[in-house]
Amino acid sequence: MERTLLRVAPTTPLTARAATGAWFLAVGAGVAESILALSLAIHDGAPVLGLVAQVALRTILYGALFVVIDRYFRRGVPWSRWLLTLLLGTVGMASLLTEPISWLTNHSLGDLSFTPLFGAEVLLRTIHVLAVVAACALTLHPDTTAWFRRDR
Repeated sequence: MERTLLRVAPTTPLTARAATGAWFLAVGAGVAESILALSLAIHDGAPVLGLVAQVALRTILYGALFVVIDRYFRRGVPWSRWLLTLLLGTVGMASLLTEPISWLTNHSLGDLSFTPLFGAEVLLRTIHVLAVVAACALTLHPDTTAWFRRDR
């Protein structure tokens, strides 16, 4: 009689599932920020050609990130873990923080215009930054690390 060994797929740890959600939240916040910025640019009369180029670039970028998170990270493909952590955790975070920091170096807090629109911008940026920080921390958590290193 032949013995057949059944391999049971390892359960995705909570930290990896939470990291996936945090990455999706970060990308979603980026999309929402882009939509808000686009609507403001249209209102301010920005050149349409420049806006079309930005929308095309951001659509490709956010679409690619969504695919990486959904098709690769969520399934535990190791390279996706490093791509998201290194790309979004460094370059992405730098791009999120550069604008407000550079604004603060040239202005004072008294120059801020506390409008509902400003509140929406601050809320979206805060969610975006916190989602990236949480995603990076959860992605590098020991349970998530062990899951990404499992036998396939």
